Amino acid sequence: MESTPNQDGAPTPEGVFSLLDTDLYKLTMQCCVLKYFPDVEVTYNLTNRTPDMKFSRRAFKWLQKQIDRLANIGLSADELNYLKTTCTYLTDQHIRYLSTFRLQPSKQVHLSFHPLSSSSSSADSDDQLGDIALHTTGLWVETILYEIPLLALISETYFKFRDTDWDYAGQTDRARAKGRELLRNGCVFSEFGSRRRRDYRTQELVLRGLLQARDEGAAEGWEGRLAGTSNVHFAMKFGVPPVGTVAHEWFMGVAAITNDYEGCSEIALRYWVATFGEGVLGIALTDTYGTETFLKAFRQPVPRYTAAMAGASTTTPSSASETSWSPPNMLSGTRPPIEAITERPDGEAAPPAPSYAQVFTGVRQDSGDPLEFVRLMRAFYDGESIADKKVIVFSDSLNIELCLKYKRAAEEKGFATSFGVGTFLTNDFTRKSSGDKSTPLNIVIKLGSAAGRPAVKISDNIGKNTGDEATVAEVKRRLGYHEKAWAGGDEAHRWG
Repeated sequence: MESTPNQDGAPTPEGVFSLLDTDLYKLTMQCCVLKYFPDVEVTYNLTNRTPDMKFSRRAFKWLQKQIDRLANIGLSADELNYLKTTCTYLTDQHIRYLSTFRLQPSKQVHLSFHPLSSSSSSADSDDQLGDIALHTTGLWVETILYEIPLLALISETYFKFRDTDWDYAGQTDRARAKGRELLRNGCVFSEFGSRRRRDYRTQELVLRGLLQARDEGAAEGWEGRLAGTSNVHFAMKFGVPPVGTVAHEWFMGVAAITNDYEGCSEIALRYWVATFGEGVLGIALTDTYGTETFLKAFRQPVPRYTAAMAGASTTTPSSASETSWSPPNMLSGTRPPIEAITERPDGEAAPPAPSYAQVFTGVRQDSGDPLEFVRLMRAFYDGESIADKKVIVFSDSLNIELCLKYKRAAEEKGFATSFGVGTFLTNDFTRKSSGDKSTPLNIVIKLGSAAGRPAVKISDNIGKNTGDEATVAEVKRRLGYHEKAWAGGDEAHRWG
């Protein structure tokens, strides 16, 4: 791990130096992939939704060096013990797999620089500007852990070499003020800022500020609560809960592997429940292929019995999180149960099962109009005669004003709320020279293909369509998807 001094004299770590410096849902999804798709090959692609923000060749070289260094990190004994004792929903098989896991960036990550000008006078100059392209290839179970560290490194690179007119002054106080405002207004929220953080030190300073706000709120009796952070490394470092739901990647991968876009949401839910159990990690992400399509799967009953592979012992979903199927070196023989067993081994009919909507704690809103989403979910739960109070987790480009607005709207409809606040916390800077906004990069890394088929995402907003255009169009046709655009969904100008 390298570090450089900052203005307050404390060392500033460079790059990524822990496998746990990632979001929790990458580990939970990896657990499912290990169980059901351990031999599936995938690709990932980088998209810069702020294409006017260019990189220099010098920045590219530094980024390549940081990516190469990812090969040197593995989980320490303390980190493994933390996962065992804190993330108890991760299977024993998964923990064993992680104990020897290493990334292989020299084989799996392909980074290239594409200069704006090909003139001989600027060729190979470190100051030459251009775009970077990044592709990841390999087994899904291995490459799934690249996304968050790569995004964090790309953001760090840009603000280390291109936009340097900023410093860390006031970051802790700013985060504390934001935390105080959310807590005083009764918001339950988590820090979700790993993927677009300015750098490691920024996220560390932000969490220190949020913890100060948490302690003040506890002393003052404020109703709000800091639920935790999505970053597992920082959760371990600061003693707060690691929190997470599930990403679009899980649904995208299942859809591409099965080529069953009509049924993929139910299959993805089925495997999730069979891995972790009912009510565990129970926030469902609805918008991968449009929320209306997802709700068709969400109202279906949870199969009472599933099998991990042909000939495997049949298990109930509630005990699946404690079941070990085979050692990691035998996983190449695992086959996913595309058709789950829904009868008992003794031939008796399974007892009536609750629906996914009943057993999941709630849903996450990540695209489209949040207010329309609240209305849609209220109508759905009412139509399913589900009277339990459900949770809506909002996570799409939030700030304080939006959190309070969505909280009021959701509570009026009888929902509990939670907020995953990311870039607003970990990449909120002004330029030292002018006081103007220092705009964050809007970058994403999405699954490009799985098992040789394109992987796509539609979402509830046309601005978040991702993947092969022909496949996107075909999936929309197959699903009868109605195009949606939202005035607040301009991805190129989300934060500046």
